[in-house]
Amino acid sequence: MIGVIVNTLTVVAGSVIGLLAKKLIPDGWSDFIMKGIALCVIYIGIDGAMSGENTLIAIISMAVGAVIGLALDLDRHLNNFAEKLETRFKKPGENVTIAEGFVTASLLFCVGAMTIVGSLQAGLTGNNEMLFTKATLDGISAVIFSASLGIGVMLSAAFVLVFQGAIVLLAQAVEPFLSDAVIAEMTCVGSLLIVAIGLNMLGVTKLKVMNFMPAVFLPVVLCLFM
Repeated sequence: MIGVIVNTLTVVAGSVIGLLAKKLIPDGWSDFIMKGIALCVIYIGIDGAMSGENTLIAIISMAVGAVIGLALDLDRHLNNFAEKLETRFKKPGENVTIAEGFVTASLLFCVGAMTIVGSLQAGLTGNNEMLFTKATLDGISAVIFSASLGIGVMLSAAFVLVFQGAIVLLAQAVEPFLSDAVIAEMTCVGSLLIVAIGLNMLGVTKLKVMNFMPAVFLPVVLCLFM
């Protein structure tokens, strides 16, 4: 779990730096900077999606995953939690939506290939190298995101701890099913969700990305038959 803990702490540290740097950014610049970051997020998602080798698995995973996510109403639960955090931490007169920062950062930090593969490696072999690399990247991203989206980005560290920690703890149980093909397809589907996050950040769409989260894990089952 050391890799997960380090990743969590770097998100917190990066967020603190970003919140302090926010005072130096002129009004009106934050939104423009976020648009540039959104384009980078889309690029990262497209690049990761190319790792998939079976388009049909990605399609079925997204469709079935959406049904599961909608049935469980995952997006509403996440947003309700985020709104409670906003009620607790938002200062009077503050324009930044804490819920938006929390949801956006939580999903971006947790649906990528490095989250899945790194957490699995940590749980199966004790190798935290990829999580340490991810921690560095997330820390830098947290600086930029928190400067634009506020304290909600820092609060997303809790989601990172729980989500990645769960994968690490469950890694031994799912090891027999984790072939290279499965990991590739999981990476592909997770990267598609990153593209969706980028489009939301640009304001092009308003996709409830959390409702697609079950799709990331469905290739574990689908690859057995396909």
